[in-house]
Amino acid sequence: MSTKKTSSAKTSTTKRTVVTASVVAVAVAALISGAAVAVGQSSAGAEERAGAGGTSAGSGTSGSASPKASASASTAPGAAAGSAAATVSAACAKPTTTVSSASALTKALKSAKAGTVIRLKDGTYKGEFDVKADGTTAKPIAICGTSKAKVGTGSTSDGYGIHIDGADDVVLDGFTVTTSQKGVMIDDAQRATVRGLTVSGIGDEAIHVRENSSDARILGNTISSTGKRKADYGEGIYVGSAESNWGDVTDGEPDRSDRALIEGNRISRTTAEAIDVKEGTTGGTIRGNTFDGTGMTAADSWVDIKGNDWTITGNVGTGSPEDGFQTHEIVDGWGTGNVFSANRSDVDGSGYAINLTKKLGNVVTCDNSATDAGKGLSNTDCTPR
Repeated sequence: MSTKKTSSAKTSTTKRTVVTASVVAVAVAALISGAAVAVGQSSAGAEERAGAGGTSAGSGTSGSASPKASASASTAPGAAAGSAAATVSAACAKPTTTVSSASALTKALKSAKAGTVIRLKDGTYKGEFDVKADGTTAKPIAICGTSKAKVGTGSTSDGYGIHIDGADDVVLDGFTVTTSQKGVMIDDAQRATVRGLTVSGIGDEAIHVRENSSDARILGNTISSTGKRKADYGEGIYVGSAESNWGDVTDGEPDRSDRALIEGNRISRTTAEAIDVKEGTTGGTIRGNTFDGTGMTAADSWVDIKGNDWTITGNVGTGSPEDGFQTHEIVDGWGTGNVFSANRSDVDGSGYAINLTKKLGNVVTCDNSATDAGKGLSNTDCTPR
């Protein structure tokens, strides 16, 4: 996290295997169980990351959370991905409008209201597309399509492919976001669902949840080929904002993008972390995802946790320059209370499968497993379950 790498070359030519004190079969069984439930990063530079194509970070909010974020605080954390997937499928089942051009999509988004379901015909939609109207939990606004419906700005150095901007209860389902500076940006939006997208060929990060956007569900997406503009910013999924950007994004307060559910995603060929969780975020879940660190040149782990009370469970990773998973205390009081369980790490790198740079209140359970991690499973004793 703290040291950017310019090469992902492995440090050892002779592989050695390290496993937990638990029997590997138990860990594998736990992973299989986790997969049945499932639907199938530190490099925050000081530069403000919202500035794609001159677009501002948003107006920001006062206090530790926006009124909408506070209203959602009592919402239960994300349910299992299976039930989430069923809800999303229902949201897309009955389109209210079908579009086949960028201009028609822009028009449909401007007139959208609760219950609007926009179906994208297969084809290319070039432009920046903003969702600004609220849905409701019963009647979300949904934009749906197949992977052959491709949305993007046409440049990896300009704009957001699709921007959920202050809009609650929005569903993005099934289509492709490509060739944009940032793929999907979620700002000041509660209960956003991003499901089954293909996000690839992106200048910076693929999916970013920030500006007090809570209870987001990032489910079953395929993410690859990020960081084409700037490798340091090439995360797969990015939650919150670096402390250095709180002044621009959340009026100097922590970015309380809390209780995100990140489940069943396949993330590969990211130049930075597959998942980067920032200080200020609390209570999220990272479950049943797969990571491939091939091509990771600007980070040293698949997952970097700097928030509090996150659950990281049942994930599988292969090939990292150094560690599989990391925690960091960037701001006093943050980077603690996180629990790592039933993760399987084929690190093929010089470090640990799970590196708690400060142990604090973080826990590594004994059902995690590690292969080809130069330093072993973890730098802390595991906790029996």
